[in-house]
Amino acid sequence: MTQSLDAAVRAFEPALPLGVAFSGGADSTALLMACAIKWPGQVVALHVNHGLQAAATDFEAHSVDLCTRMNVPLRVLRVDAKHAPGQSPEDAARIARYKAFSALALVDSAQIAIKSIAIAQHADDQVETLLLALSRGAGLRGLSAMPAQWVRDGLDFYRPLLRVSAAHIREWLAERAIPFVEDPTNTDQRFTRNRIRAQLLPALDAVFPTWRDTFTRSAAHAAQAQGLLDDMAIADLQLVCRSEDGLPTIKGLQTLAKARQGNVLRYWFAKAYGVIPSAAQLAELQHQIAACVTRGHRIHLKVAQGFVERRGGGLAWRGPLEQDPPAV
Repeated sequence: MTQSLDAAVRAFEPALPLGVAFSGGADSTALLMACAIKWPGQVVALHVNHGLQAAATDFEAHSVDLCTRMNVPLRVLRVDAKHAPGQSPEDAARIARYKAFSALALVDSAQIAIKSIAIAQHADDQVETLLLALSRGAGLRGLSAMPAQWVRDGLDFYRPLLRVSAAHIREWLAERAIPFVEDPTNTDQRFTRNRIRAQLLPALDAVFPTWRDTFTRSAAHAAQAQGLLDDMAIADLQLVCRSEDGLPTIKGLQTLAKARQGNVLRYWFAKAYGVIPSAAQLAELQHQIAACVTRGHRIHLKVAQGFVERRGGGLAWRGPLEQDPPAV
């Protein structure tokens, strides 16, 4: 069931002091104000100025003004979020934003040391993420959508509003006459998320009135199943990896059934290198592993922006900027 904002914040129990990612928009404003009411003196607003649009300066000025009037400490960091060739603008902004959050949490002795960070993504955002994953043919990890809690750079991150609707958040703000800014890019339908929000979500409201609850529940089921697969992958990696370098051995991988082998390879790529192979890349790698029955069999396949290759009897991934390793 969807929640009220007040109920979601009542159930939220992070380690304090808490940083709240604050853009000045409706969602982050509501989360910041609700948390500041619950934990007075223990909440800090974290504003990242991406500098990607003309309104960025206005967003920062609004954030400074609101936090001053609400007596909430504010930390601001300006970042260069321009994307590199071949990188999506959204991905570049996300990476820059999380680096900024980590930097804003590291302070000198005169400031509060932040232990947790809350982000204001809500039920509509969660469903948009799930629909995007479905459109791309994602597996369980993608269908799990956004996690409610995770650890990054030694900080606990939370999304406490994943069961709160966007409409309720705006109603909550209106009842309290709390101002917020509107990001003009949120109505730009060149972006897929905005087309989903403007065209698909109203249709879902009409056909499936409880879609926020049911879709969110499906994402939670997928996340639970993915957790079990991750547990299996951890156990399988211990069986197939070489003790001296932690690389999975080809012989060890060949002992696993195809689905289990694919599961452990996906987990290894993600945890060891932070990359995810496409379905076609993974299928070709598994074909090469099955065919690798002689010492001279060479494996050199593109995965993400780099290559997976045979090193002796094991597999390793090499990023695009790494030098060729010595012959084994």
